[in-house]
Amino acid sequence: MTTTGLGSVPGDDIREWMRAVLELVDIPFLPELPARPYGDMLSRTVAVLTELAADLQPVGWRLTGGGDARASLDQRRARALLHEDLDVLEEYADGYQGQLKVQVTGPWTLAASVERPRGDKVLADHGARRDLAQALAYGVQQHVAEVRKRVPGAEVLLQVDEPGLPAVLAGAVPTASGWSKHRSVDGPGAVELLSLFTGTAPTIVHCCAARPPIEVFTKSGASGVAVDVSLLNTAAWDQIAAAAEGGTAVYAGVVPTTGALPRAEQAAEPLVRRWRDLGLDPELLKMAVITPACGLAAAGSTADARARLKLLRDVADVVAEAADA
Repeated sequence: MTTTGLGSVPGDDIREWMRAVLELVDIPFLPELPARPYGDMLSRTVAVLTELAADLQPVGWRLTGGGDARASLDQRRARALLHEDLDVLEEYADGYQGQLKVQVTGPWTLAASVERPRGDKVLADHGARRDLAQALAYGVQQHVAEVRKRVPGAEVLLQVDEPGLPAVLAGAVPTASGWSKHRSVDGPGAVELLSLFTGTAPTIVHCCAARPPIEVFTKSGASGVAVDVSLLNTAAWDQIAAAAEGGTAVYAGVVPTTGALPRAEQAAEPLVRRWRDLGLDPELLKMAVITPACGLAAAGSTADARARLKLLRDVADVVAEAADA
């Protein structure tokens, strides 16, 4: 069985974390350190937007126009930080061969978070959110190509983070005034924009929710879905089962990001029990990728986060043994 992390980690030392992810998990990933200025997932994603300019306002990122020439000081700083992190990746992953994961905020979460030049979220404008998604898809293609160039032996995986998509589908994203909500997006519309990303590299869509829209992810062409096992309701498990039987990889978030560190058997139990209750093939369980429940930025310390990543290997062993039982 395989292990990986979901992106964010605590602290501000990218070199320490690059060494750690190459050591502790089977699928290393480019760490996100949101404790650093411009190190959060939205700033990281704005950094790859080469076709659109944005600046950072007190309420968050706002689009300002098109092209690199109009990029604000904040956007240029975000790009510089990403470039520095890629330099570290290239240095520490020299000679590496195998899967390597990068993360980016998905088009729907980005549209629900970033403002248009004249105010309100990009989500409010059908044309604007399509333009944003297309610009992001182009930027992601360049980003993945850059990682492949820097680490030639890597099979790059793309993780698309969509924590905001359930609210987008439900029409639960507030407007700027706070008095109403943006209109909901239907499933086919959500699939259409997500599909712009799944041809760039093998793609995992990550969403920590009680009922992540698994069917949207699989119809968009995602090769994997990443979920927080502790949150999933019965309907979500039914969709997970259908996805797994259809060949989609399940990235099972089983190690909590905060609180007491569980024993490996405790962390593995909910996944193993649900798999058996659903009557799923144990061989499919062996293909699951074991991850933390979500990003580890909220972990108490770097040492705590490292311990949680280290535990993944023990959990994977327990799950594999249960699948063989």
